[in-house]
Amino acid sequence: MSNTIEYNGYIGTIEYSQEDKCFFGKLDMINDLVTFEANNADDLEENFRNSVDEYIETCKQLGREPQKAFKGVFNVRTGSELHMAAVRNALKMGISLNSYIKILIEKDVKLSLS
Repeated sequence: MSNTIEYNGYIGTIEYSQEDKCFFGKLDMINDLVTFEANNADDLEENFRNSVDEYIETCKQLGREPQKAFKGVFNVRTGSELHMAAVRNALKMGISLNSYIKILIEKDVKLSLS
């Protein structure tokens, strides 16, 4: 089960507060903090969509890009054994560790988009 919701190219993460008896979430992959909440799934989806629409409109009014820019570089902490195994596999393929990881990510992302 995924704790995410999608609309108009935006992804929100969802959590449940047992104390408040409500669902709440925030938009991910943006530069700002945008939240939404509701007491049931239908209202949560509606509030999420409204938050996305309002965020896009606010960004237009401010004259700025709404989505977070990604540099294409990130660090991954794997542990030494996995790191060594990945380097070994990359060497066997005759490519760099960076190229090896990129191939694996591209393969996985293509599979998940199917």
